[in-house]
Amino acid sequence: MTEILKRSKALSVNPLKASSTLGASLAIMGINRSIPMIHGSQGCTAFGKVFFVQHFQEPIPLQTSALDQIGTVMGSYDNLVEGLATICSKSKPDFIGVPTSGLAEVQGFDVEMGVKEFRKKHPEFDRTLVVPVTTPDFRGCLESGFADAVTQIIKATVPDAPGRAGERRKQVNVLVGASLTSGDIEALKETIEAFGLRPVVVPDVSGSLDGHLAPETYNALTTGGTPVSELATLGLARATIVVGASMTGPADELRSRTGVPDIRFDHLCGLDATDALVMALRDLSGAEVPERLDRQRAQLLDAMLDTHFMMGFSRVAVGAAPDLLVALSALLRGTGAEVCAAVTTAYAPVLSRSGLAAVKIGDLEDLETMARNGGAELLVCNSHGVATAERLGIPVYRAGFPQFHWFGGFAKTWIGYRGGRQVLFDLANILTASERGEVHPHRSIYGQKPEYGGRCA
Repeated sequence: MTEILKRSKALSVNPLKASSTLGASLAIMGINRSIPMIHGSQGCTAFGKVFFVQHFQEPIPLQTSALDQIGTVMGSYDNLVEGLATICSKSKPDFIGVPTSGLAEVQGFDVEMGVKEFRKKHPEFDRTLVVPVTTPDFRGCLESGFADAVTQIIKATVPDAPGRAGERRKQVNVLVGASLTSGDIEALKETIEAFGLRPVVVPDVSGSLDGHLAPETYNALTTGGTPVSELATLGLARATIVVGASMTGPADELRSRTGVPDIRFDHLCGLDATDALVMALRDLSGAEVPERLDRQRAQLLDAMLDTHFMMGFSRVAVGAAPDLLVALSALLRGTGAEVCAAVTTAYAPVLSRSGLAAVKIGDLEDLETMARNGGAELLVCNSHGVATAERLGIPVYRAGFPQFHWFGGFAKTWIGYRGGRQVLFDLANILTASERGEVHPHRSIYGQKPEYGGRCA
């Protein structure tokens, strides 16, 4: 049983986590022709937008209700109503998500009531779906906010149809957590399609935040992602694949509404987890495992053999949100590495079955202390951990959100056979460059040529 070490400080020093508000915004941007509007101050939204732009290297459709001092004290319903009306009239989106910030939550704002006020005052925009999400940034983390947004999306778009599961025999719903990158989701869709099945991913950031050039010169909405019309068909699917323990809430909501059976995975990193996914898809489709996947599995096994001398017994410190921490730890331990320090952003039940000796709920200061005491040789963390690695004198492997001053982090594939293989090569190369375990030649002082201050006689 993993020991969960709770916070022992009254504040965060060098914070590790990204807020639940940003997680909800990320989920909303996985819906086609959508835009998130954070109900809070302009500064809160601008700060989050900077992280998104740095991470994805793309223009980000993110708006704000611009809550000011007067609205904070006197009430902010007018800000929300006017903001929604402006977006609907100018951009004409199919979907607007309204996550709340800490400022609005401390004020005691009822975001659902605010949306009802908007509907009452502006019936001309009834065709635009508006979904409120309660996401105070002082509770939870990126993954929990992401999951909360998906739950609200399912409640707003999926009709109760418990008797129609399986009408679309080829359709498979896929609920993905915030720990999966655009590259991960693309690889997952390819794997499902290899068995002759049709995946409907919710939310699908691989279509909207995958780094593509849109045909339009400028678009204030997301281009790509899950169409709103597809959300109504989730109850007709044959099964639902759920990736990420944080998605338990959305999975429970979808199953209770539709009766569609689901298969749940804490993560898809490493050999064992990928094998479980492939066997599940084989059973669902009734098809044999494609030769291509057999070949990729053999390549992963060979990579594990090639890198085991470097990865075995290496000491790694990991800082990440709960789902990602569990996934990365499983991948590392599957190669013989030891996770000597593990710090996460918020408590989650999945941590108790992570297989780690202890997990600290804390910040980068906690991670630095644990890594130093544990003799870490490598740090796996987001870009906020780069300075921590420099102080520790060890290399850093970027994982999670955000990754700034680093291109392609959003497109990297971690899951599956191919993703695991590439991660192994990356880690082994980093450890090789750091000369881990190298025995340098001894040079005797007696073998050196003497230096004379004067000329020889």
